[in-house]
Amino acid sequence: MKPRNLAILLTTGLMLTATACGGDTGSDAGGDTTITVACQPAKTAPKSRKAWNDDIAAFEKAHPGVRVRSTDQQPCFDPKTFAAKLAGGQMETVFVVPVTNYADVIAKRQAKDITGSTALVKNYQDIKQDVRDMVARDGKVYGIPNVSYTVGLVYNRTLFTKAGLDPDAPPRTWDEVRTAARKIADLGDGYVGYGEYGGGNTGGWHFAQALFSRGGEMVRDGKAAFNGPEGKAVLQTLHDMRWEDHSTGNKVLIGWESLMQQMAAGRTGMMLGAPDVVTDVIQKFQGKVEDYGITAIPDGKASLTGGEAYMINPKASAAQTEAALQWIDFEFNTPGKGRFDFARGKANGEAVGVPNNDYMGDSATGKALAEQRKANAVLPVANYEPYVAGSVGIAPRLEPVKAQELYAVLDVAMSAVLTRENADVDKLLADAESKANSILARS
Repeated sequence: MKPRNLAILLTTGLMLTATACGGDTGSDAGGDTTITVACQPAKTAPKSRKAWNDDIAAFEKAHPGVRVRSTDQQPCFDPKTFAAKLAGGQMETVFVVPVTNYADVIAKRQAKDITGSTALVKNYQDIKQDVRDMVARDGKVYGIPNVSYTVGLVYNRTLFTKAGLDPDAPPRTWDEVRTAARKIADLGDGYVGYGEYGGGNTGGWHFAQALFSRGGEMVRDGKAAFNGPEGKAVLQTLHDMRWEDHSTGNKVLIGWESLMQQMAAGRTGMMLGAPDVVTDVIQKFQGKVEDYGITAIPDGKASLTGGEAYMINPKASAAQTEAALQWIDFEFNTPGKGRFDFARGKANGEAVGVPNNDYMGDSATGKALAEQRKANAVLPVANYEPYVAGSVGIAPRLEPVKAQELYAVLDVAMSAVLTRENADVDKLLADAESKANSILARS
């Protein structure tokens, strides 16, 4: 899972109140079915909060007998409490699950089988098959996917121009990334050609991204598989960029937001990231709108995919399940409504234009969303065409089992090559492999 709030993916969770979670019938004294939806925008974002409340009013009007109650919950998904709430039977009726947790939740029967109810989400069949398959087991459906993305290369077009690089022809290989990074760093003190992480599980997470792009694997047949030519190339390239090219900067970045903040400051040329990184750099950290573009991941053998889905507590009543799926359809899957009301988003000052969610693919719904997003864009959509065009056909790769634990192990190797010129890449990988296999043996 990405170590960041799922709220930045512009999607929210649906949940029942604590007093109505689990086996509550969801009916009040008047016979209405009550659901509660989580992740209501904060009071500090009044326009977004009003839009949310307006959507609830519209939904209730269109569905007499259904009552929707919002709860403030930020972040929408909290990894510190998620597993405990599931294990303790305290999970809300409808909840957001990141892709890394799909298999575990389904295996433990903590999600309701909604196979017979998916038609309540009118555009369900337009969701890409490979995305739908992620929440299906043995022919049964356990969730409605809502976000899907692959990682690319975010870059500063302005710095490319200053460094004599063509911003319309961004790097396609890691060799080209290294060359471009060196030229950007040569602009002078304070310029970083390529930014990378060394801790907080973000280092190991980016290791996996770079590994997949080269055709490597994290885990194979229950054992660590990253200690091979592709894994060595990840670390050796980063080491050489740091100590030979001096193009990575000398700070070891830890938290997810730290590199985006550095990108927004306008002196870092490139970083790995999904399209929502562009949104955050611009909207959250005040980067210049015209500066940023994104292209497909270098080498493009495969790319880390991520996302989330809505799952429903197995104890939810039939009425609750129906109302929840209707809300998901209304708020999160219909062009021109809810989160896809791009005209409203534009009026509210949202960063409309980044292709940050491809779960509908090139289906009729997907095409309608793309057209409406482009028609209401406030961002330069041409800057993102290299990603849209270049990502076609790149194989998606899910995060490995025990992802966060494995990432923590690989943080050590990533930090080492960024802080020690004499770092032994082979030994770092061997040590990481041994620790990873101990972790996987406990799976």
